[in-house]
Amino acid sequence: MKRIVILGSTGSIGKSALDVIRRHRERFKVTGLTAGGNSELLLEQTEEFGPEVVALDDRASAGALRKKTRIPVYEGVEGVCRVASYPQADFVLSAIVGFAGLAPTVAAVRAGKTIGLANKESLVVAGEIVMREARQRNLRILPVDSEHNALFQCLDGKDMADIKRVILTASGGPFAGRRKEELKDASPEEALSHPSWSMGRKITVDSATLMNKGFEVIEARYLFGLEPERIDVLIHPQSIVHCIVELKDACLIAQMSMPDMRAPIAYALSYPERLPGIIPPLDLASIGSLTFMAPEFQSFPCLGLAYRALGEGGTMPAVLNAANEVAVEAFLQREIGFNDIPAIIKETMDGHRNTVLDGLESVNRADRWARQEARGLVG
Repeated sequence: MKRIVILGSTGSIGKSALDVIRRHRERFKVTGLTAGGNSELLLEQTEEFGPEVVALDDRASAGALRKKTRIPVYEGVEGVCRVASYPQADFVLSAIVGFAGLAPTVAAVRAGKTIGLANKESLVVAGEIVMREARQRNLRILPVDSEHNALFQCLDGKDMADIKRVILTASGGPFAGRRKEELKDASPEEALSHPSWSMGRKITVDSATLMNKGFEVIEARYLFGLEPERIDVLIHPQSIVHCIVELKDACLIAQMSMPDMRAPIAYALSYPERLPGIIPPLDLASIGSLTFMAPEFQSFPCLGLAYRALGEGGTMPAVLNAANEVAVEAFLQREIGFNDIPAIIKETMDGHRNTVLDGLESVNRADRWARQEARGLVG
């Protein structure tokens, strides 16, 4: 039986993972759970799955939970990292949203755990560091993002010399096909109305700006060792084809399934086996047609900014991520408009003096600087 820790169990990915585990209790045992501040839902999950340890990043919420359970409750970043490195765990699902997921992910790697990675920001801001530490320990990092999980399946057993390029698909979110001038008055409610996927608020806005796909380009660079020029993006509104691999003889290999995050989660949890009955089967006849289009970089500049950050390397991806987190939160709070998100990110990047990524402290410094700069631009 595989013993599982879920970092971010009250979020969208965490809840989907628990649903997979609920269906296969004979295979998986929940050993640890962590959350940000949702102590009520974490208590419900604790009562159902019986973990040995839990943690809440918010200290007040952790105090409240301690009064309601006998299970050890840790708190703060150090508490979450303690659960991430829990000795009795075999597998750690890293599903915390944003930069906050970096420290626990690194803690799990340093503790020698197999990682199921849904926290793409860990590789965006510190891909060289995370992957180097994983290689040093001979650890496997299994991608949980739908596109990277699909790419992992398509590349399995392939000689990388035979790969001409990979194509990550993006639904385009609710604004696919819209021009930049049409987006200036887009509301948070519109941005959060994703046509295909059910996700958290931050990642849903990132999908609408195409920053999420930009992050996935950076993630693919480090997960698979691909040069940026071998990673392309296509808009695919139906969200059925999750990746395409082009071989050097011009043949294409694609992975397809219904847009349901439980599929990649289940494959990461059970790898190299597959679990039946997790998602509905794909009926291509009822879908009828699949469409693809090139991304519009002028209308959605965030994708180009991500390619720029990847090309410049160093601490620039950390600046990209931090400025984006600040700008997205400001947009959700109605402090800025939709088109202001890439503008704030670009201005923050333009003002950054890029440095070599020589350790986690350099990542943290760049993150702190970029947040301060971006908040100043929000006003």
